Amino acid sequence: MNSGNSKLWSVSDLLMRVLAAFIFGQTLFFKFAGADESMYIFDRLGIEPWGRIGSALAELVVVLALLIPRTAFLGALGGMAILSVAILSHLTVLGIVVQGDGGLLFGMAVLAWLCCLGISILRRRDLKLILCRIRKQDRPSNS
Repeated sequence: MNSGNSKLWSVSDLLMRVLAAFIFGQTLFFKFAGADESMYIFDRLGIEPWGRIGSALAELVVVLALLIPRTAFLGALGGMAILSVAILSHLTVLGIVVQGDGGLLFGMAVLAWLCCLGISILRRRDLKLILCRIRKQDRPSNS
């Protein structure tokens, strides 16, 4: 990889990590604060308040993982999992537009999901490193 591609990779990776973390962070505030829209969403899904609080905690872990380069790959995978559930909830139960938001929540979920996908692709080599570490730990020690 030449230095131009390396710089593009670094900038793209940073922008996607910050954007995804920002989107997650923005919704975190509303979930932890018990904002009316968050409570409405999780009530419609039948999992208020524990689903709202649990998802907020999971999203907090994802935000922290995305912002730490060493754990960004895992954060992106976790983010994609959480956002896949959110997107499916919009498509099956909530609808694209929730309480007259013009589809903003749905659009932000899709954008954050795409950022997490991009991070996962850019950092796909991290999966090999993680699997190697797991395999090393599975080996019995020679004691």
